[in-house]
Amino acid sequence: MNKVGIAAFGLVKFSLEDKPVESLLLHSVKSLFENCPNLTKKDIDGVLVSTNHNSKYLSPILSEISGIEPKIAHSVENLCNSGSNAIVSAYSYVASGLAESVLVSGAERYDSPGKILEWDKSRGEYSHPIYWASIFTKSYKQKYAVKDEDLALVSFKNHRQSRENPNALQSEDYTIEDILNSKKVTEELRLLECSRSCTGGAAILISSEKKIRELTDCPIWITGIGQKTTSAGFTKNTLFSSMESSTIAARNALTMANCQPKELDVIELHDAFSVCEPMALESIGLASEGKGMTIVKEGISSNNFKINPRGGLIGAGHPLGATGIAQTIEIMQQLQHNADSRQVDSPKKGLIHNMAAASTSSTVLVLEN
Repeated sequence: MNKVGIAAFGLVKFSLEDKPVESLLLHSVKSLFENCPNLTKKDIDGVLVSTNHNSKYLSPILSEISGIEPKIAHSVENLCNSGSNAIVSAYSYVASGLAESVLVSGAERYDSPGKILEWDKSRGEYSHPIYWASIFTKSYKQKYAVKDEDLALVSFKNHRQSRENPNALQSEDYTIEDILNSKKVTEELRLLECSRSCTGGAAILISSEKKIRELTDCPIWITGIGQKTTSAGFTKNTLFSSMESSTIAARNALTMANCQPKELDVIELHDAFSVCEPMALESIGLASEGKGMTIVKEGISSNNFKINPRGGLIGAGHPLGATGIAQTIEIMQQLQHNADSRQVDSPKKGLIHNMAAASTSSTVLVLEN
């Protein structure tokens, strides 16, 4: 199997602007070419688009307006997990030898239809993600005696860290009191404990070892991949206080990378809601059951950006189709020691955790420099 890595990236600042998804895709690709001066349009064999937007034929459209004529072009949609799914597809094309370089561009608008899974009738009137998050929050708090003040620390930390991210949706700094006093959207969830859908784009270039060495002196290698789908309906979760698909995906990715959780230097977690971060830390194996908040508190007390250095989804924003790609770009920048004031001390191994629909589908990637 061919060695596969990341050669270049491009980002569009997250916002609440009313921009066409095609424009967001194009601008993320333009940003990528600007960041990789050795790259030509003829170098790209595949173009994949990651989005939940209802527009059709976006990958060929993006190819044409970018001046690229790929052998492979299609879209990937898997709700919030779309971006990392597209990266895995690109990896597969390159590893198999079907392509030397695949461009993955993800974008979403603030009004994305992907926020709600209409298919899952078991949700009844509770079709919006805040309701499964509320159930998770209540279950986790009850099982492990976690308090509202504890979970508010996740939002506090990630909003604070997002201030160092120039591409984040917002840069406000909130106190614990601000978070606890923010508007209640359900019995268990407050507004500032939720990630926010927004407008944004991100692009990444996945390349073979031969091609990547022509494009950059600082390649980042994809050494581990894990994916798992347990169901589509969130009511089929075995527990509402843990993430089964995330546990399986993380185990498979770490096994493929021959890596132990304790060896990870920097991590991007899918903190769609505050409770997701400690649950994800436990799923990955960085904390035992019910002890994920210990790591969150340690990060705050030491001002360590190891977990969600760009501010996570809560701080940076959550443009669904771009999220997994933006998470991967952050780990790439960290491993290249190019994350500016967010930089973690000398990282060598990083992990991305991206999920969808109450963790019924999860993808985990391990990157190394």
